[in-house]
Amino acid sequence: MAVALTTVTMLTMARMKVAMLRHAFHGTRAQTAGTGAALGALLAAGTIYLAFIGPDPLAAGYAVWLLGWILGPIFMGGGDETLRPEYFSLLGLSPRRMAAGLLVSAFVGVAPLVSLTALLGLLVAGVRLGVVNTLVAAPAMVLQLAVFVLLSKVSVALVGLALRTRPGAIASGVLNGAILAALGQVWVFFVVFGQTGVPAAVWYLPSGWGLLAVRGQWWALAALAFLVLLLLGAWAALLGLRTGAARLSTRGRRPMRPATANGAIVAKELRTWSRDLVRNHQLTFALSYGVCFAASPLILGWDGMLPYAGLIFIVMAAAMTSNLYGTDGTALWLTLMTPNASDVRGRQLAWLSAHAPVAVVLTVAFTAVTGGPWPLILALLPALLGGAAGLVPLVSVYGLVPGTDPHRRAGNPLRTSEDDGGLTGLAYLMLALVLLTGVPAGLVALRFGWAGVAAGVVTGALCYWGFGLLAEGRLRSQGPELLNVMRTGRKPQTTMASRFEHLSTTQKTIAGLCFGFGAIPLVPQGIIAAVFVANDTVRHSWFLATYMPPGLRYPVAAAFVVLGLAMYGTGLWFVTPRSSRQRGRPSPGEPVRAGCRCRP
Repeated sequence: MAVALTTVTMLTMARMKVAMLRHAFHGTRAQTAGTGAALGALLAAGTIYLAFIGPDPLAAGYAVWLLGWILGPIFMGGGDETLRPEYFSLLGLSPRRMAAGLLVSAFVGVAPLVSLTALLGLLVAGVRLGVVNTLVAAPAMVLQLAVFVLLSKVSVALVGLALRTRPGAIASGVLNGAILAALGQVWVFFVVFGQTGVPAAVWYLPSGWGLLAVRGQWWALAALAFLVLLLLGAWAALLGLRTGAARLSTRGRRPMRPATANGAIVAKELRTWSRDLVRNHQLTFALSYGVCFAASPLILGWDGMLPYAGLIFIVMAAAMTSNLYGTDGTALWLTLMTPNASDVRGRQLAWLSAHAPVAVVLTVAFTAVTGGPWPLILALLPALLGGAAGLVPLVSVYGLVPGTDPHRRAGNPLRTSEDDGGLTGLAYLMLALVLLTGVPAGLVALRFGWAGVAAGVVTGALCYWGFGLLAEGRLRSQGPELLNVMRTGRKPQTTMASRFEHLSTTQKTIAGLCFGFGAIPLVPQGIIAAVFVANDTVRHSWFLATYMPPGLRYPVAAAFVVLGLAMYGTGLWFVTPRSSRQRGRPSPGEPVRAGCRCRP
């Protein structure tokens, strides 16, 4: 009887997931899913190709897929939660039945289908070995996919549980930042593996057990089945903790008694940075990422990136807080109900107070260890700090993604908004914009040395003041509209998202490619390559400018910067509302209504 009820629960939840996805995939979300599916298919095809090269590369490839399943949902706001445990908490389902049902529903979606395609490499490996090995490949694929999905669910649940305590939030931020930095510097490990070969440890990770089973070690198939049961039990226990979790108490805090309005805003924001465990996680994540990303090349004996740890921390911290107003939820009404009030300047000061000391200490300490380059580093430091402090409120009020009020967050603290794709796009946009604010000072420092420091101070101050002024004006003029967006989750029809939905399929594809890949020529092949050239680092990894003759290195890097800016500009041109370029005429795909007056 219990087995029958569990089966009915699993099938019901799977049908619910199918129905919800069928009605949800339209407009921008469908375009995002299509782009993700296309990229995933390319990665899956590359993984299958590894099966023809040899078993060692295939085992390493599946280890990367395992890391992607564990880390991806953590950085994407908790992953796919179309069906949430809270929806079923009042139905009287046992944790094990709920976990089984949610597990089956988790197999419905684009990501599991793409991963199953990548796991066809097991079938290729089996066919190359024999009939019995081919037969073993089928259950190995299913069990391997179940391990991927369950490890993802358990890791998200553990991080969500850790975020309910300050030590846990800090520890998970440090660990996640280090792992993502290692993935970002994967070329270092490729060089190491090219010298030493794929380490034998990848065979004994859970990602390699399916391949071991196909290659004749049958115990690995039983180990996969046992691990699925073990992870299912762990997830069931974590679901029980999630749906019955209690909130933290904040008693015993010292009262705030600021003397000025700006002081009240700064004190409130600093108190939020100390109380909000999600912000604790974001800050430590950015710090860990910056240090580990810059320190990874030390494995090869190269310390050239170490001075940039503080600068990387600034850029990543800005990206993590790019939706600053959105994460506050409807608390904006407090500002709107105060006459002649705007908290932009206070938030800028608070952001600098929380991040600038850390960035300065990291930058000075690591640059002193390596002995330079002092002019370039000291030029970029104030430029990026001022640019980030100016862009954080500006991007937040112009590209606001409606967030969940902190006191109403679900059992998954990682999910601060329903629109994870919007948050990801906002973070990538912030990465590119903050890096651009450092370009003028960096170029002056490369050409004129210490004069770049003055240029960095000037550009940082201008970005801080100018971007803050724009954000303040936006908040004053569009405050009620922004509050309505955060309260209802519905954006006005004049937003870029609405414009994107009205584009043709070709225009959507072009805009998506520009926004998705514009950072590649702009940042690594342009800005970072120019830094390598300035440091006389030639023939380095995949940075094309370092392989050019001396007279073409800077022009090639500059050309990539221009290409990246052109790609972003093209994408923005497509999604900019037509009324701003062509007054009185409807956007493509927008129906013409009789008696309707088109307003600019």
